[in-house]
Amino acid sequence: MQTTPDTYSIGPDGGAEAGRPILLVPYMWIGDFVRCHTVVRLLNARFPGRPVDILTSTNTAPLVDYMPGARKGIVWDLPRRRLALGLQRGLAARLRAEGYGQSLVMPRTWKAALAPFLAGIPVRTGFAGEARFGLLNDIRWGEKALPRMVDRCAALALPRGAPLPELPLPQLRVPAGEITAWRGRNGVSAGVPAGGRRVAALAPGAVGPSKRWSYYAELAVRLAGEGFEVWVVGGPGERDIAAQMAARHPAIRDLTGTDLRNAIVALAAADVVISNDSGLLHVAAAIGTPSIGIFGPTSPWHWAPLNPISAVIQAATDLPCRPCHEPVCRLLHHGCMRDIPVEAVAAATHAALNAEAAAAPR
Repeated sequence: MQTTPDTYSIGPDGGAEAGRPILLVPYMWIGDFVRCHTVVRLLNARFPGRPVDILTSTNTAPLVDYMPGARKGIVWDLPRRRLALGLQRGLAARLRAEGYGQSLVMPRTWKAALAPFLAGIPVRTGFAGEARFGLLNDIRWGEKALPRMVDRCAALALPRGAPLPELPLPQLRVPAGEITAWRGRNGVSAGVPAGGRRVAALAPGAVGPSKRWSYYAELAVRLAGEGFEVWVVGGPGERDIAAQMAARHPAIRDLTGTDLRNAIVALAAADVVISNDSGLLHVAAAIGTPSIGIFGPTSPWHWAPLNPISAVIQAATDLPCRPCHEPVCRLLHHGCMRDIPVEAVAAATHAALNAEAAAAPR
């Protein structure tokens, strides 16, 4: 039986830490970072009024500004593949000055728990992971019984052994005034509600080539020909494909860049979003923009946004290798993505917009 978040003592035994701020140490990939807002909401429900901060990289920091219930982000860039003890000590000094009473360490790596330990945060919660005895003092077990990452993260926000509740959905709230100002700076359509052209935002990037759908350029040209303004969003890795797409039709705009905030606001301003299984799909879903998710080698059950999306598109082909969760197709045919036709994604795009129009108040 599922339960509702309640008020519990903060750590294994409660204590003086109970009134002090809480620090979340999340995964730093964009989609996983968005998922961590579920944890923020669980903590807000358990401890009303208690500050919740999030450790963040420079890249993911803009997301914190749009997360209700998060007080602030602690911006600190750590390398992914090495310990960087000097940087860990510098982060520990920063955390110590904040006076945290508890840290929730979501990644299972040893180094993810190091700075909270060096900072002397009294209660350090996380799964045992890489034998983090000593680094953590509120060690949780049963990680393998929770196959979804969002469930494992949420479990750390609950008392030890508590059943998972119905999880609150991540939320990103972009102020309307910020969207209006962004439209003006970029000279883009005002969107359907303001009498402008329909806007489709396309996010062709993903971590690993196997997760990238093959026909974004064809879809962009098709939608532009149907009267859409098409925005291509993403990071530096998508700059070349975005430029190639923009050269094919004047209604296709290259909005890629290095600032995640630009993509966040673009996804909030768009009428519909089409994305691979990537961080920007999670961003769009948490904002509430109708979204189409294209899945190939990954399982939607494991990795789709917790928020409902308009459609999950997968190849109809029978592929025994799917899901492989590999960044590169080992069989070299890439059938799970190449077998998804433009027509299927275009039809899902129109269906999402029609459903949104039908649900709008009259």
